[in-house]
Amino acid sequence: MTDMPNVRGRLTPNRALSDLTWLRVGGPADWLFQPADMDDLCDFLTALPDDVAVFPMGVGSNLIVRDGGLRAVVIRLGRGFNGINTEGPHVVAGAAALDAHVARKAADAGRDLTFLRTIPGSIGGAVRMNAGCYGSYTADVLVEAQAVTRAGQVITLTSDDLQFGYRHSALPQGCVLTEARFAAPSGDPAQLHARMQDQLAKRDATQPTKDRSAGSTFRNPAGFSSTGQADDVHDLKAWKVIDDAGLRGARQGDAQMSEKHPNFLINTGAATAADLEGLGETVRKKVYAQSGITLEWEIMRVGEN
Repeated sequence: MTDMPNVRGRLTPNRALSDLTWLRVGGPADWLFQPADMDDLCDFLTALPDDVAVFPMGVGSNLIVRDGGLRAVVIRLGRGFNGINTEGPHVVAGAAALDAHVARKAADAGRDLTFLRTIPGSIGGAVRMNAGCYGSYTADVLVEAQAVTRAGQVITLTSDDLQFGYRHSALPQGCVLTEARFAAPSGDPAQLHARMQDQLAKRDATQPTKDRSAGSTFRNPAGFSSTGQADDVHDLKAWKVIDDAGLRGARQGDAQMSEKHPNFLINTGAATAADLEGLGETVRKKVYAQSGITLEWEIMRVGEN
């Protein structure tokens, strides 16, 4: 096994990842590194041999780690990277800060990042995947993001650098996002908090928030998130094409497409990563046979079978 650099944070060999993902599946990573702070992260990546793969991991809300685990150093940011500060019209958040916390703290300061309130996960993942809902996206408000390259250099990335698309960014391979700066529109704090409460109520009424899921399983074929408007058409929404193919509630072992929202893949008990990914692939094949539409995974799948 490769000799690892000395660190001030926590470096754990052969670390199971199942308890770090919302779906509670997956084998071990060769190493899990939880850096103490920015300097610790930079020093580690600078000293890490070039042939060792790096996988930055957020809170595991949008992730299937396959049952064979990951031949990589998984980097998971924690307390040293979760600060949230408001600076005039800007909100600056560490990559480990939870989306919901950022939305609430911004609202306290009269800044509108309400679309983040119902998005599971952390700011690093929101930037990486251009997270969005209700017709708003991370790309709309991002001023710049700070990241550390695989070589250990601190860089600043603008929206142009990241080339945002629907559920996509061009984040360079091996880069670890550490912070994001948002230009948030102003709003009345009470109204912003009320809007978020309304969004939460709608989410809880339509999504299986009490089940073990990883959020939306597939991207909408329409190429955009729900707008939240009354006239929002559903023809090319992932849940609708899955439902039309008769796959609401479909199962493979303890993996199931939710009865409540058929674009949510849930672990009803002791599902393996293979069960979950296998069911997802079955859904993709059957939807294609029914409608000619090829669903694209929104959940990231990594590791070995």
